[in-house]
Amino acid sequence: MFTGLVQEIGEIVSSETLQGDRRLRVSAPMFAGQVPGESISVSGVCLTVTPALADGAASQAGHPCAAFDVSVETLSATTLGDLVPGSEVNLERALTPDSRLGGHLVSGHVDGIGEVASVESAARSTVVRFTVPQSLLGYIARKGSICVEGVSLTVNNVYDDGFDVNLVPHTLQITTLHNLRAATRVNLEVDLIARYVERLVLHNDEVAQRLRGN
Repeated sequence: MFTGLVQEIGEIVSSETLQGDRRLRVSAPMFAGQVPGESISVSGVCLTVTPALADGAASQAGHPCAAFDVSVETLSATTLGDLVPGSEVNLERALTPDSRLGGHLVSGHVDGIGEVASVESAARSTVVRFTVPQSLLGYIARKGSICVEGVSLTVNNVYDDGFDVNLVPHTLQITTLHNLRAATRVNLEVDLIARYVERLVLHNDEVAQRLRGN
């Protein structure tokens, strides 16, 4: 479980195809203390540090590296297959019992891929509008939470085909969202609460239908 508060920006060192899967090597200062088996949010996707590079091999920039195996399923459901050497990724370690929950609860399980429709300046901030799959629109609410590329954000407005957010200078500085351009694909995770509300409603409808059938 994560909070959507990015701790570091990492860099893709290599992306290697292995029998259809992919192995990503990512460099970042945080990997100096990496632990094989540890869960890391990589641009919103929960991945496990593989023992393949547990020796702490360093990138050309001098930062230690970690390796992550990415399955075919994850590649098909996220943007990780788009990453190439030099790509930047948002990184966050998993929550601990004494962590502050400054963002919102994020599982690292991507619900869908969105696309940047527009990027516009608004005073010192930036407003980014995204188009999203119709299947996700019902879970996105104005002033609700959403996770974009592993970043916890507040929804400004909801439209028939997507939503927009306001990115303050600090967010642009410490995350990869400063790289967003029109047509950029992004990983999206909707608020967990919306998922549970839907399940409760559907469950109650099923129970009501069974009772009426009796």
